[in-house]
Amino acid sequence: MDGDGLLGIGELARRVGVTVKTVRYYSDIGLVPSAERSAAGYRRYRTEALARLELVRTLRELGLELAVVRQVLEREGSLPEVARAHAEALDVQIRALRSRRAVLRAVAERGTDPKETAMMHRLVRLSAEERRLMIEEFVTDTFGTADANPELVALVRTVTPELPADPDPGQVAAWAELAGLTADRDFRASVRRMAAYQAAQRAEGDRTGLHHELTERVVAAVNGALAAGTEPGSPAAGEVVAELTARYAETFDRPDDPELRCWILERLEVAADPRVERYWELVARINGWPQPPVLAPVLGWFAAALRRHGAEGHGAERPDAERKA
Repeated sequence: MDGDGLLGIGELARRVGVTVKTVRYYSDIGLVPSAERSAAGYRRYRTEALARLELVRTLRELGLELAVVRQVLEREGSLPEVARAHAEALDVQIRALRSRRAVLRAVAERGTDPKETAMMHRLVRLSAEERRLMIEEFVTDTFGTADANPELVALVRTVTPELPADPDPGQVAAWAELAGLTADRDFRASVRRMAAYQAAQRAEGDRTGLHHELTERVVAAVNGALAAGTEPGSPAAGEVVAELTARYAETFDRPDDPELRCWILERLEVAADPRVERYWELVARINGWPQPPVLAPVLGWFAAALRRHGAEGHGAERPDAERKA
């Protein structure tokens, strides 16, 4: 510092931790104006320039454009307002970078092809609302075509996949698979058939809801039979079927007879598409929830046991149904 209290350009640059070239550039564009020049023509700065240059350096390191820095220095925009706007812009950039990172990690782990990679990138760049609308359109195009069980429709509409801000590769891959699944025409046709069946049942007076307790009882009883190695055609399986058909009769207020067993078998066959179970597995994976229990072995065993214990000869046993089990 000179005797008059002014700083030379080199001293100013050293104190702030920037180059002389940087100080000269900021001076030339008026961000850090010099107080005067020495007899030899060198720029000299007042001590106030030290704080101003430090602020400019900080704002630039935070990524603010020079025009924005000038607005702050000239009080055209308050620093808190500028900081808030820039932080929001950085949030957008960070989310985009996280999405790109997740896609790249998914590609590295799964070895996806260019087409799938492009689809994953497109999906993660969608807003949460855009992704929600994808599922809404799927539900409307399938369950919305018939007077299906309203509780089930509400469940599908509300339990939607929500990709987190920093998804892992598995969540990105799950979203890509779910997008492909919900766009699949054959799957949509299968879901429409389920909705039409539900509508027909409701027209016949079935207004009993989702039957969570009944489903839990079926899962518990059949899992017990599977764990014990019980074959569907064995007498022990007949006892399991008898217990469960009694539960169905009570729940739906129907006689416990062979016709009921045929009706139960028909319900199982209508819902037998494994892609439905895969849908819920993908939703859980995307949302970071525990994976739902796998029901295909349970329902397959129950259907096979029904065929061998009371549903034969009543229009329920068909070759294609047998193969599904």
